[in-house]
Amino acid sequence: MPTRSEASSGHAGEFDARSFLKQLTERPGVYRMYDAQGQVLYVGKARSLKKRVSSYFRKTGLTPKTEALVGKIAAIEVTVTGSETEALLLEQNLIKSLRPPYNILLRDDKSYPYIYLSSHKDYPSLTFRRGRSKKGGGTWFGPFPSSGAVKESLNVLQKVFRVRSCSESYFRNRPRPCLQYQIRRCSAPCVGYVTPEAYQEDIRHATMFLEGRNPAIIRDLMAAMEEAARRLEFEKAATYRDQINHLRHVQEQQAIDSQGGDADVIAIAQEAGVVCVVVIIVRGGRVLGTKDYFPRFSIEQTESELLGAFLGQYYFGGNTRREIPRDILVPVAVEGQALLAQALSEAANRETRIRGNVRGERRRWLELAMTNARQTLRTHLASKETVCRRLLALRDLLDLAAGFLFARGTGMVDHNPAYRYRRQQQGPEFTMLHLHSNHTHNSS
Repeated sequence: MPTRSEASSGHAGEFDARSFLKQLTERPGVYRMYDAQGQVLYVGKARSLKKRVSSYFRKTGLTPKTEALVGKIAAIEVTVTGSETEALLLEQNLIKSLRPPYNILLRDDKSYPYIYLSSHKDYPSLTFRRGRSKKGGGTWFGPFPSSGAVKESLNVLQKVFRVRSCSESYFRNRPRPCLQYQIRRCSAPCVGYVTPEAYQEDIRHATMFLEGRNPAIIRDLMAAMEEAARRLEFEKAATYRDQINHLRHVQEQQAIDSQGGDADVIAIAQEAGVVCVVVIIVRGGRVLGTKDYFPRFSIEQTESELLGAFLGQYYFGGNTRREIPRDILVPVAVEGQALLAQALSEAANRETRIRGNVRGERRRWLELAMTNARQTLRTHLASKETVCRRLLALRDLLDLAAGFLFARGTGMVDHNPAYRYRRQQQGPEFTMLHLHSNHTHNSS
């Protein structure tokens, strides 16, 4: 969830990097840099958020472009992720949606790797592609977390299903099979060694593999193997047997999320009279983004009551209704949970569950949300304490010994009861209260 540290004033260049970096986590994640107007300057990913963000604030060795970026920073938000791979995917989603100007100038030349199934009528190919294009038709699978993941998947597909990976021009001009056929990684459709019907069946199974439907492929191959054996076609049955063994080996090595699905993962943390609620949005088994909220609340409310009130406002409040997923994951039981789940199900026209007792991948998402909530709250409180300390230092510098400065949400108050006060200015992070004495105040 985003963790945000604010500058002490509206001017660029006054970002308190030392205080922000002091409490920043070493975990992987995504960071977003903002200017004084709240516009996103840059989005990046990191294996260690503390080390990566710290590198922007070293005294020497920065390029002119990086110095220009740092000079405009007024705030930084971070999202903690479970791995660097998740950070990369989230970073790309945020860059696509936010289009930060400095990602164009300082981009790391990273883009999504895909597997592309060509549109050839009889013998389509499966190839590695960097970036997605609408030209040429065909089908795209991905994005994958790295080029290595794409190459590994293609390697499996060539071993198991012997699907071609050559270019169209190479395919059209082959007078004889290439080396891929000799090492049993292609069925040589270029010279007609396989019929279009048999090749299309291999393509169908390869597509199922890329969609994560390995059990269904194995069932199909088992049936085909038994049929071939019944017809005494033992060589063909042996081929099916080898494909099944390859796929089972792949299943043992891969850590596939069997749950997948769509979910909103809600976590809550509270400290020093401040509550932070983090929402992690998961669609198709992938973390797409996060959002943090600091709702106003009464001290007497429990986490159960806070979550119940928050969920009602989050999904039903405002002018536009949010997308309601099938699962809403929460760390504690929500007050009025059954009634709220019923209302959400009716609004979505399908069953929606509010769940807390989850296992596997969903448990990992929930733990990740709780980590983000705690990290966000720590940063939020540290930022407010920094603002309050600076205001108090300013008061002392101006010799306003009988002053009253109040930082909203931190509970830090310094006042003299001999003076009355009125609210003078209210900003997004603090309220400054100027004092007016009942007596004559002689200023120097």
